[in-house]
Amino acid sequence: MKTAYADTSFLVSLYTPDGHSPRAAGALRREIALVLTPFGEVELTNAIQLRVFREELNAAEAAAARRALQEDVASGVFSLKPLPASVFEAAKRLAQRHTPALGTRTLDILHVASALVLGADVLYTFDRGQRRLARAEALRVWPETA
Repeated sequence: MKTAYADTSFLVSLYTPDGHSPRAAGALRREIALVLTPFGEVELTNAIQLRVFREELNAAEAAAARRALQEDVASGVFSLKPLPASVFEAAKRLAQRHTPALGTRTLDILHVASALVLGADVLYTFDRGQRRLARAEALRVWPETA
């Protein structure tokens, strides 16, 4: 079975309503194992709370989103994997190799490095910067266009 690494842009769309939510929900119907790291959990938690701060979600909606994620991890929709220390070495190499040309942000580099180190076949992302970096590393991205 193929493995997908889900970045925060995908997770936010999956657990809170936005323009990409229908596509994110559709991805769960695919035959693929989804990987999540504690790094992804932290970034998603903060993204949800930022939506509360911006008054895009209320506290009850944010709590429901966090519960839905916990339920999906508990039921096996996502496989929670530890973030290996080697991700940071890979991230440094990616930064040296690609940031001068792509202007990649640190968190984007960490997501792509995580996907690569964890052996993902595809990166689920709606983030353009991550898409460019993943493609530069010959990592497939989904959706094909965002």
